[in-house]
Amino acid sequence: MNPISKYLKNLFAKKRIKGDETQLRGLLKADTLLNSLVNEKKVLGLAITVLRDGKKFLQKGYGQSNLENKTPITPQKTIFRIASVSKPISATALAHMVQDGLIDLDTSFYEYVPYYPKKKWDFTIRQLASHTAGIRGYQGTEYGLNKSYSIKESIEIFKDDDLLFEPGTDYLYNSYDWVLISLAMQEVSGIPFEEYVKEKVLNPLGMTNTLAECQAEPVDGLSGNKKMLGQAQQDNKENRLTTFYSKNRLGFRKAIPVNNYYKLAGGGYLSTTEDIANFGQAYLDRKVLNEEILAPFLTSETINENKTYYGLGWQVSEDKKGRNYYGHVGNGVGGYSNFFVYPKQQMVFAILINCTNPNVQVELDEVVNALISETTEQAFT
Repeated sequence: MNPISKYLKNLFAKKRIKGDETQLRGLLKADTLLNSLVNEKKVLGLAITVLRDGKKFLQKGYGQSNLENKTPITPQKTIFRIASVSKPISATALAHMVQDGLIDLDTSFYEYVPYYPKKKWDFTIRQLASHTAGIRGYQGTEYGLNKSYSIKESIEIFKDDDLLFEPGTDYLYNSYDWVLISLAMQEVSGIPFEEYVKEKVLNPLGMTNTLAECQAEPVDGLSGNKKMLGQAQQDNKENRLTTFYSKNRLGFRKAIPVNNYYKLAGGGYLSTTEDIANFGQAYLDRKVLNEEILAPFLTSETINENKTYYGLGWQVSEDKKGRNYYGHVGNGVGGYSNFFVYPKQQMVFAILINCTNPNVQVELDEVVNALISETTEQAFT
């Protein structure tokens, strides 16, 4: 028996059921695909946690979190930049504000942030959350800014620009929408955005390894930087933060330094695959908020009767096999992420990579398909 097959059989020996050879084929295929990403130097390191029916189905680390020290990846502990997977977390905090009557999705943004420059058209919180407000995206070097903006200060980047279209008539995905939402939430709550998220989402769901990338000043992006981890440093997380990399034709190199504090809501959180998977499971278990509050967040918006495949802070779509899911893909400096919740199959996927867009989404989709199609399809046919 080859080492991979032996590993998988031992790993899942306690979960053996009738027909589990099919299950093992799916696991073996996924494991082989993920190993190949590292062996072929497409990624330096990644972690995966997959839950099925609320239980760990596959959890493993591949490659290294630090090239110099050859530190191994551990999915329970290694902390990555999760990029736009931050949006579902922020959307959950927004949903709490909606439930508590602090924010109305269809109220003008100016009701909450009256000092924002007036535009040709008004726009609402719902339109910001669904990327239909007309706010522009990154320009030039804005994607990799390394300035110590607060959330309020950061609107200087784009506040004087015109809306690109009349709100509600088109769709343009961007993270500045969520900068504005987080500013509104901060104004309403009277406390820093990250504190509200921690109080309403992270602490109640036990997401102890999920934290804001809070920085007092620009940092160099190295693993263990005290300014980056802030209070979490005291909890011995300093050696668990992966180093952030980018890739060119010569191989992997440390990513450019960036300061993501101002865009926490749209792409500034750090986490582990275990925390993200448990977050998705909380949605499946209906432990977050009631369905009436969450419905608009997990329902695709429509423009001219065409779906955008995006709700409020959540991608709401279907894969190539026609299976419905909600979640998010994220790409940021030094981090790439996949987070998918499949309600019908009762499965949650969290995959985090310590590299700016490594162009491996096709392979990651194959991994997800292998783990779903060979383990759950028969139960739903």
